Amino acid sequence: MVKHILVTGGAGYIGSHACKALREAGYIPVTYDNLETGWRDAVRFGPFEEGDLRDRSRLDTVFAKWRPQAIMHFAALSEIGESTRDPGKYWRANILSSLTLIEAAVAAGCFNIIHSSTCAVYGEQDHGPLREDSPLQPINAYGASKRAIEDILKTFARSTALKFVIFRYFNVAGADPAAEIGEFHRPETHLIPLAVETALGHRDTLTIFGNDYPTPDGTCIRDYVHVVDVVAAHLLGLEWLDAGNGSEVFCLGSGRGFSILELVRETEAIVGGPIPLIIGARRPGDAARLVSDSTAAEAALGWAPRRSTLERMITDAWRARSTLKHPADPS
Repeated sequence: MVKHILVTGGAGYIGSHACKALREAGYIPVTYDNLETGWRDAVRFGPFEEGDLRDRSRLDTVFAKWRPQAIMHFAALSEIGESTRDPGKYWRANILSSLTLIEAAVAAGCFNIIHSSTCAVYGEQDHGPLREDSPLQPINAYGASKRAIEDILKTFARSTALKFVIFRYFNVAGADPAAEIGEFHRPETHLIPLAVETALGHRDTLTIFGNDYPTPDGTCIRDYVHVVDVVAAHLLGLEWLDAGNGSEVFCLGSGRGFSILELVRETEAIVGGPIPLIIGARRPGDAARLVSDSTAAEAALGWAPRRSTLERMITDAWRARSTLKHPADPS
C-alpha cells in the first residue's frame, strides 16, 4: 500500500528536495504550501494542496482527503535578519502554524511527524561542536520560535499518541545533483547561491556581514550540510518511527566549520569568476560559530553526511543555478 506523506513547505527549497526523495522511495508526497516563499513550479513529484497552515478547516479537509501516514514539517519563516527586525511576524507565523498543524494531525489520527528545526536554537556558545544536549539559548526570534515548536511537540507527545523526530539542521546547502530542482528564495539570503550568482556575474557584489568576529579570519564560521543528506535523514526518520521507536532529537551537520571567506574563495575557484566583496556591519542575531556533532544521528539512524563536502555543495548549487530557470524569471 502506497503511503502518503504530507509535506508542509513542499514548494520550498528543502521541502521540494524531500518530495523528490520521497517519490523515489515509493511514497506519495502531498505538498501543502501557501506559496508565500515557495514556488508552484517546484511541486513536481506529487499532489499539491494550496493553503495556509493557520487555516484549520483547510487542514482538516486535506487530512480527510489524503489520510497521510506521516508529516514532514518544513514550512516556516527562516531569515535571521528579518526575525530580529520583526520578531512578532516570526512568532505568529511559525508558532501558530505549527500548533494548528499539530492539533489537526492529532485530531485526524496522524501521529508521526518529522520536524525541521535549526541550529539557531543554540545561540552563541563558547564550547566545541554542538550536540543534542547542548544548552538551548537562541539569540533571535527565528531560533526562539523553533525552540518553542520543539516544546509544543514534546508536550503533545506526553499527552497523545504523537511521536516525532526533530532534526536540528546546520546550514543546508547544495542542490539536486541531477539539477531537476534547485535553491531559490525570495529574496535570496543564503550564502552559497549568493556567492555563485556573484561569481557568474548575475550580481555585482557580495556583502559579508561583519569581519570582526572572534574567528581566525574575522568572519562567521558555519557547518554546511548538503540538502540531499538532510532529506536522506528524513527518510531514515520515517523508518525510525515506522519501526516503533520513540520520539527523538538529532543534529544534522557535516561536523566541520568553514568561515565565510573560506567559502567565498572556494566558490571563486570552482565557478571560475571573481566575487567582489563588500564588508558590512554585523547582522543582529548572528552567532560567531555554529558547528555540529552529528554522531547521535549516525549511531541511531545509520545516517552519514555523504555529500556534504564544500566542493560538492558549491558544485551542485552552481550546476543547478546554471541549468534551471529561476521561477521568478519571465517565461
